[in-house]
Amino acid sequence: MSEKSDLDWMELANRKAKGRRPAFFEQPEDDRIYSVLLALVAEVSVMRQRLDTVERLLDDKGVITRGDIESYAPDVIAATERGELIREYILRVMRGPMQAVQALAEDEPPVEHIVEELLNS
Repeated sequence: MSEKSDLDWMELANRKAKGRRPAFFEQPEDDRIYSVLLALVAEVSVMRQRLDTVERLLDDKGVITRGDIESYAPDVIAATERGELIREYILRVMRGPMQAVQALAEDEPPVEHIVEELLNS
């Protein structure tokens, strides 16, 4: 690797955002679990791309260096394949939360009904 950086990545990663944290669920625990889930999805997604890079470079060269991995730029075909794999992965992981959101939307009456009720009351 290159020279040691004075940048403290752990400090940056643990910085607290200014203002109130947005809440999406009634229970704060659900927001925290969802946040952890999304962070893990992002990390695994990056790891899958790096593994794809290693596999492609090994197929091409047989022996690779860290520099080869860091400087790799996928061609259009590889980028398209990666995009499809990542989309499929995210849809599989997010199937449960997406179904829960859809169920919430189905439980709520359409806006037109709410407006009609307000006008008639």
